[in-house]
Amino acid sequence: MIFASLSLAEAEGGVAAHSIRLPDHKIKKGQMISAQDIEKLAEHGMTHVMTARLEHDDVGEDQAAEQLASCLTGAGIRREGPATGRSNLFAACHGLLRVEPAQIDAVNMVSEAITVATLPNWRVVEEGEMVATVKIIPFAVPQKPLAECCQLVAAQPPLHIAPFKPKRVGLIATTLPGLKSGVVRKTAEVLQKRLAVGGSALVANRLVRHDEEAVRSAICAMGPMVDLLIVFGASAMTDRRDVVPMALEQAGGQIIHFGMPVDPGNLLLLGAWFDEHKRAVPVIGAPGCARSPKENGFDWILQRLMADIAVTRDDIMRMGHGGLLMDVVHRGLPRAAIGVDP
Repeated sequence: MIFASLSLAEAEGGVAAHSIRLPDHKIKKGQMISAQDIEKLAEHGMTHVMTARLEHDDVGEDQAAEQLASCLTGAGIRREGPATGRSNLFAACHGLLRVEPAQIDAVNMVSEAITVATLPNWRVVEEGEMVATVKIIPFAVPQKPLAECCQLVAAQPPLHIAPFKPKRVGLIATTLPGLKSGVVRKTAEVLQKRLAVGGSALVANRLVRHDEEAVRSAICAMGPMVDLLIVFGASAMTDRRDVVPMALEQAGGQIIHFGMPVDPGNLLLLGAWFDEHKRAVPVIGAPGCARSPKENGFDWILQRLMADIAVTRDDIMRMGHGGLLMDVVHRGLPRAAIGVDP
């Protein structure tokens, strides 16, 4: 692309690099300069105008933005028509945004003229919410870098939405002497609000003793009627041999992973229970911090399961980057002091 101050005789057919406002005429930035524009500029004593002129291998900004945006668009994403070198992408459904950061980085490394910005990976998005934007910085880009960007993402678009799917959720809460009934009630209320984010509902709720047999029995009774099972212990889990994990194994389930590099949320248990038909029901042993409505590691696991995304041990162990969530400025030993386990 040629970008220069051209004489009026050379400028016709070029693109105005800046908006020009005359008393009786206006030329918008990005507008093709016409013979009438040239005449008006001359009438007001102008002899030169800053102009962009495309070369034979250039692609105009709008066409380039639309071409790259189409390659970025995966399932659950819709595009908006380009304008001023920008094409915006929106969520076509309510769910979790999936972004492949390495691909987005690779595209942005190709040329300073081509940019892609997205919301963070795993963000809960509403239908119609903007999730990404493609912006072509100059008025045109050469075909070669544009083709390179498109090639990086065309085979596997790096943006898609995993839609939430309603789940029947069961809650098992254990109790110990001294545990206030209000804590149990609040736990269920907070959980119901979290489930509502994904269109899921609490369909069963049991309060049992904090011992392995009581929890095992509750898991076996509730498992067949739910799609997801959540267990809140009256006392925080500290080991795989603690009450909740041992009860899960005794009920015929398995532990997928205990602990996570997310704070708050460290003491989370992820497992599965199997019914007589070998249907796997995900089981979350919730950390104490999940009694609070504030974001914690429990949200990250719950949201993925509500979107039918399997969570593995490796997935959890990769959550450390960005896993330090907002709590208080001076942390010390905070939650233990107020009776909430991590």
